Amino acid sequence: MSLRYLHTMVRISNIEESLDFYCNKLGMQEVRRMESEAGRFTLIFLAAPSDKARAASDNAPLLELTFNWDPENYGEGRNFGHLAFEVDDIYDTCDRLMKAGVTINRPPRDGRMAFIRSPDNISVELLQKGAAHAKREPWASMPNTGKW
Repeated sequence: MSLRYLHTMVRISNIEESLDFYCNKLGMQEVRRMESEAGRFTLIFLAAPSDKARAASDNAPLLELTFNWDPENYGEGRNFGHLAFEVDDIYDTCDRLMKAGVTINRPPRDGRMAFIRSPDNISVELLQKGAAHAKREPWASMPNTGKW
């Protein structure tokens, strides 16, 4: 049996807010978009920068944002679980995101892991590439905010 991971789909309620979060703040890049007049939806596929070249040629793992044209309340999104991304520097990434207005729900107190949430309340885990960083302020004593 052959099995290859293709993508994770999350439903979004606002294309502009979601692209601002996933692309402008988190750093993903749009690789393709499809609109279905008959189905009344838009699909936007995003790739991590390191996967963008592969996404065009061999379907690297992607994030599929699904925007249904007819409004619907998706709730908190906690039953989904979370998306996870590896980052080069957990502290720099969290600092950049905070400066961009993103709440760090679970700060990287351990130098390894943090959680944030998208505009549609999808939990996003950030993991330090390689070994954890040494504990550092203000992160080490920063409390959790909200839920993740």
